[in-house]
Amino acid sequence: MQKVYIATFFTFWFVCNINAQSQEKINLDSLVNAVVKLEKEVYEVQLNLHQSQKQLKTGIFVATLGYTVTIIGGQLLGTRPELGEALLYTGGAIGIAGTVVLVKGFNKISLGPPRKPKYY
Repeated sequence: MQKVYIATFFTFWFVCNINAQSQEKINLDSLVNAVVKLEKEVYEVQLNLHQSQKQLKTGIFVATLGYTVTIIGGQLLGTRPELGEALLYTGGAIGIAGTVVLVKGFNKISLGPPRKPKYY
């Protein structure tokens, strides 16, 4: 009779141990999946930032150049009105084009509002 109790005890212990290991594996797998998902999201954000960096720098340069030409055109209105007027219009157009490039660069960075994690 005592052998039956001992055999039942070890059988029960063995089944519980196998069940605990499978639950631990499931929890570990979900943790690994969460880390992989976070790494993927961070990579996407870094890729967006890297791709938009050149576009933002170009937009800043073009807008600055355009508005500088506009200022020079304004200065020349008193002494050489025809050239000053042409530079005003040309510089304004270049500045607006640079601003459009900047806005497109910022739109590339924007991913929308952040999603609320499931854990809260």
